[in-house]
Amino acid sequence: MLKKCLGILLVSLFLATSLYAVEIGGVNVPESISAAGKTLVLNGAGARSKYMMKVYVVGLFLPQKNNNAQAILNADEPQAVRLIITSGLITSAKMEESVREGFQKSTNGNIAPIKSQIENFINVFKEPIKKGDVYELAYVPGKGVEVMKNGVAKSTVPGIEFKKALFGIWIGDKPAQDSLKKEMLGGK
Repeated sequence: MLKKCLGILLVSLFLATSLYAVEIGGVNVPESISAAGKTLVLNGAGARSKYMMKVYVVGLFLPQKNNNAQAILNADEPQAVRLIITSGLITSAKMEESVREGFQKSTNGNIAPIKSQIENFINVFKEPIKKGDVYELAYVPGKGVEVMKNGVAKSTVPGIEFKKALFGIWIGDKPAQDSLKKEMLGGK
């Protein structure tokens, strides 16, 4: 009887933990998600640190694993970024400032062609942000980036050029954080 109970317990623990690919700073990141009508696998994930504090955990989800940043950015296929806020110090104003800075870097300062899309996207961060909020940014070919907050659709931002700039914030030539880029591309 004891062996049977231990066996059931071990199987239950294995099944419960196998739903998550990785745990980062107390945040479980799933091994796959459903986005853009497809199952996307976790390519890599890490924590964004600012001023020596982890502010969010982010994962990159793709149709299949890929460590080539430029190929990922240029791909016109379903992809997603899931961002989980891990600090209560993140405010709407700080997120907006950080996102604007990210777009400046990812476009080498040439935001003019996607300025209206950036403004549309940033509107999602106007409502209060709290620790535990989950943003899912899923690119759907021919449609754009579908933005969800805590499972609720907030906006769809059109254009592959916008998607390239958005994903470039994390995996572009001038990423928000070099170590995070490496982790999102599957490196350690």
